[in-house]
Amino acid sequence: MTKLETGNRVIIQAGDLGRLLEELKRQSYKTIGPTIQESAIVYDEIHDVNDLPAGWTEEQEKGHYRLKRRKDKALFGFNVGPHSWKKFLSPPEVRLWSAKRSQNGFDLSDENQEVPRYAFIGVRSCDLNAIQILDKVFLTGDYQDKIYGERRRDNFIIAVNCTEAGGTCFCSSMGTGPKSQQGFDLALTEVITGDSHYFVTEIGSEEGSDLMNAMHWEIAGPDTIHVADELVEKAALSMGRKLDTDRLRDLLFSNYKHHEWEEVADRCLSCANCTMVCPTCFCHTVEEATDLDGDHAERWRIWDSCFTLGFSYIHGGSVRKTTLSRYRQWMTHKLASWQDQFGTFGCVGCGRCITWCPVGIDITEIADAIRSDSELPENTVPMPRDN
Repeated sequence: MTKLETGNRVIIQAGDLGRLLEELKRQSYKTIGPTIQESAIVYDEIHDVNDLPAGWTEEQEKGHYRLKRRKDKALFGFNVGPHSWKKFLSPPEVRLWSAKRSQNGFDLSDENQEVPRYAFIGVRSCDLNAIQILDKVFLTGDYQDKIYGERRRDNFIIAVNCTEAGGTCFCSSMGTGPKSQQGFDLALTEVITGDSHYFVTEIGSEEGSDLMNAMHWEIAGPDTIHVADELVEKAALSMGRKLDTDRLRDLLFSNYKHHEWEEVADRCLSCANCTMVCPTCFCHTVEEATDLDGDHAERWRIWDSCFTLGFSYIHGGSVRKTTLSRYRQWMTHKLASWQDQFGTFGCVGCGRCITWCPVGIDITEIADAIRSDSELPENTVPMPRDN
């Protein structure tokens, strides 16, 4: 039997996908994947292939999300729902420590909870890029985040290449999809033709090759690979949205007073939905709580958003008091100043912020509106001061 290596592609029949999940669980991974809950496709623990949303897809547009039935039994025939993988890597709520009164004062207890060994099933290319962006935010530089690092360590990632684009997707504009390029252990492309239902599976790491060599699989031939690649290319050409990223940083920085900011501020509810569903937003706050007796206290790290008035509060008041300044801060950070900080966009084109905005604000439309009646500056624009 030929030993499989990184870069090889094999065929996994749909009926055999369960063997892969069983092997991951045998290796003590906690398998997380897409499943249906409360009329949406969300990420949660899955035990076998029956937990996957077989035969379901999504209908997505501005401020609109609906599940609907497919005509086939595709296991990954959808795009992305309201959840992203950051909920497992940087949880919405984490207790940092607790303290209990004792005879000598307070006994402090650090939170050293056992972290699962995660296997993520069905990671889209946009979300794969989002995880890599969070890696740069949390795990590089002088100060690294222990909470994120413990949950990110030893992940096994099974990516799924998109063969259909969603109504709010624009990953091809951002260079983040629909095909997974790196950062995965295995990457699946689902193919359904007639009575055939299988996955062309690319091995992306040594861990992936070790897993695949533990079982017997059929090597994918050139014709099969071509069919899979064509499906992914079709998705790339049928995106629901587009975003012109040519010198987008300089465009936004040179139009800090553009009238479009006022127009979007009149619609924005400052609800923070866009930041909660975004796979790269990482803002949080720290809160402390105590019981009524004052004998027990806890410190928690909780997701927060630059859309809340209190997020920019310092002595004397909040820095960004208006909806205009808060929306402008979010969008220019994603598409402009993030490049100065981390060398990349903070947006991966998943479209969640468009879908889950209750008033249907579209980040691609705002960028296009600013570009349509503005001229690009000749030189690189420095980051403006907020006010």
